Amino acid sequence: MMNKNILRQAQQLQARIQKAQGELGALTTEASAGGGVVKVIVTGDQHMKSIKIAKEVVSPDDVEALEDLVLAAVSEGLEKSRQLAAAHLQKATGGMNIPGLM
Repeated sequence: MMNKNILRQAQQLQARIQKAQGELGALTTEASAGGGVVKVIVTGDQHMKSIKIAKEVVSPDDVEALEDLVLAAVSEGLEKSRQLAAAHLQKATGGMNIPGLM
C-alpha cells in the first residue's frame, strides 16, 4: 500500500514538473545594458525573443562598444532567465531540490 502511494506521488510530481517545464517558453524576462540602450527579452527556456538597440549607439566607428553592450545585455538576460526557470520549477516541486532539474 505504501509503495503505491509513493509511486502515485512520484507520478504526480513528474506531471507537475513536465507542466512547469512546458510553461517556461511563455514566461519572459527583460535585461538591458548601457542605461537601457540595448534591451533583450529572453524566455524562461533560455531562447532570445528580441533584441532592441537604440539608434544613438550604432556607430561604425565604435562597433566594439556596441558588441560589448549586446553581450552584457544577453548575458544578463540569460542569467535572469535561468533564475526565472529555477523559481518556476521550485514552485512545481513544492520547494524540493531535484538534482539535474535546472
